[in-house]
Parts: sequence; structure tokens; C-alpha cells
Amino acid sequence: MKSREIKFKSKNHNYSVIIGKNTLNVLPQKIKLLCPRANKIALIIDKKVPNKFKNFFKTKLKSYKLLILNFDANEKNKSIKFVNYYVDKLLFNNFNRTDLIIGIGGGITGDVAGFVASIFKRGIDYFNIPTTLLAQVDSSIGGKTGVNSKQGKNLIGSFHQPKLVISDTSFINSLPKKEMICGFAEILKHSIIKDKKFFNWLERNSESILSKKNKELAYAIKKSCEIKIYFVTRDENEKGLRMILNFGHTFAHAIEVKNNYSKKITHGEAVLTGMIMATRLSIIKKNCKIQVLKRIIDLYKKNNLDYTLKNISNAKWIKSLIPFLKQDKKNDDEKINFLLLKEIGKTCLPNKFKISTSQLEKYCKTISLY
Repeated sequence: MKSREIKFKSKNHNYSVIIGKNTLNVLPQKIKLLCPRANKIALIIDKKVPNKFKNFFKTKLKSYKLLILNFDANEKNKSIKFVNYYVDKLLFNNFNRTDLIIGIGGGITGDVAGFVASIFKRGIDYFNIPTTLLAQVDSSIGGKTGVNSKQGKNLIGSFHQPKLVISDTSFINSLPKKEMICGFAEILKHSIIKDKKFFNWLERNSESILSKKNKELAYAIKKSCEIKIYFVTRDENEKGLRMILNFGHTFAHAIEVKNNYSKKITHGEAVLTGMIMATRLSIIKKNCKIQVLKRIIDLYKKNNLDYTLKNISNAKWIKSLIPFLKQDKKNDDEKINFLLLKEIGKTCLPNKFKISTSQLEKYCKTISLY
């Protein structure tokens, strides 16, 4: 199948996102075109990436001085400790600003590699090669980089756009079902916040995506990237409009931190939970009709995703999230900043619904009833 290329164009940045099977083959020529002065390349690569891909990079990039930095990608290792380690390795190997860092892995690897690139000598060129569906449709687009702290998720970071993104769907063939669900959660979110027609298409084709049918999968990745690019290019540093991309994430991040980033619940599963909670809150605040909630839940049930909703009828469990909701980085005062839904394809404006913890405590029981 022919690869698809999307252009990211903003006031200060311009790069391509290349999507399709075997698109990795363009990597050597793209390096020569975009980084002609590079002599050294550091690969920050997830240990879980299959060896055949690692061998591919070694063969295709043999004309460069390669530094291979393996990364055990998980939320606990997404930390300043590992960033410092990689920066020290780059300094020891005399990397300079004309060289290149390539992040190869899921969103955690991309966030860490991108953050290293953003701070190393005040900025070094960076390619992102996302290997999970979640990273291909979400974190690889937009230039957000960063690491976690004990106080919360992604609280230390920067904006640093890549020079190129290559989303090779060949990586996805090796992904387990749980990872596919992670990516599908973000695809679904993109349709809910921006594109009703895309949501209608997902109602018909979600099973094909989750079963890795290449044609539907590539289309879903492309549509998701286009929606994310729409928001990012209009608000690159997340001052307003881009916050719409956080639909469901206020609750989701709280769930992840509460569970100490346990592998028992993935980011995508937390987002699936968070989107339903945010939709319920939207109904309580009289912005959204209950029929919208029903339609979203029907899609969950059709794809056996409703297991992610097991706790949301428990008011006590919802209340237990409040201390973690208070730490969300979108908050700019003592209240919790929620992004609410109007209908499928349209959200409320960001920063419109700030709810105090005392108000939210009163809402917990009502949220659990819908």
C-alpha cells in the first residue's frame, strides 16, 4: 500500500509525518536531506522493539557513528534520572548540535528522547519513530516532551518539535491487544472532540482497526494525526485551543498516578475510563445529552472495551481521585480544570469549567449514577 504523507506546518516549524507499511526505508535519504551535517546518531530505543528492526537500523545507518542507548520504557523510568544518564552519554561521546537523536519506541520513549534532544546543548535535531499505535496517533505529533515526577505525570518537560516522524505500520503487527486498545482510545478521542463523520466511520470499522487490518488502520492513523495537527498548529504551546486534546485526560492522569503507573492499567485504558467520566460530568453540567453517552458506551460494548468502566459506578472510588486531580498541569488556580463535551465532534471551550474540590465531592455520587 502506498505510504501517506501529512505536513505539519506552524509559524515556527514544518515537518512531515510519513505513514504506511515499510516506510522506514526512507530513513537514510531523509537524514541526508534534513540533517546533512550529522556525523553521529544516537538511537534511544525501547528494549521491546523486535531485533529485526534494531538490525535494520544498524545496517541502514552504518555510514554514521551510531550510539545505541537502550531504554526500558515504563512510566517509572520516564524520569529525570534517565534523562541525565542519556545526556551524560551524549556528552561523553562528543555529540554536537549538528548531530541527530532518533527516538524509537512508544510514547514514553518518544517523550524521553525528545526531552533529551530539547535540552542537550539547548537543542539538537530529533526524529521520532513511534512503534506503537498510541504513539503513532498521539504523542509523536505536536512536540510535547517530558518526564514524570512523584507529584504527577508529565510535570517536567518542554516543547521540541521533531524534524521528521515516520509511522511504519509494520511495527504494529507485533503489538498485543492491550497496546492496540491504548492506541484505539486516542483515535476514538480524536473523533469525539472534532469529527463526527470519523466517529461514524469508527462505529463501522473499529473491529478492523483492533484486528490490525492495514487499510483501515492506516486511514485511522492518518485521520487522527490530521485532527491532532489541526489543534497543535493553532496552539503550539498549549495556551488554549490545544487543551481540547486533553478530553478525558484529567481523570485518566489521576487514575494513572493513583495506581502508581501500574501495568495493570495502561494509559489508553485510563483514557477510555476518563472519557466516559468526563462525558458524565458534561451531562451533569447540562452541556451534553445522555444519548451521546449511550452512543459512546455502545461502541465500547461492541469492541469489549467496557471492562474499563468497572469502577465508575463507585462514588467512593471517584472521590479517591480528587487529590490527584488537584495536581493536573492544566490547573492554574485552586480549582480543577475540566474539558467537557457538547456533542460528538464538538467540545466546550477550554478553561470554561473549573470546579472546586468541594463541588466535585458533591458531584461524585451523581457521576457514579449515569
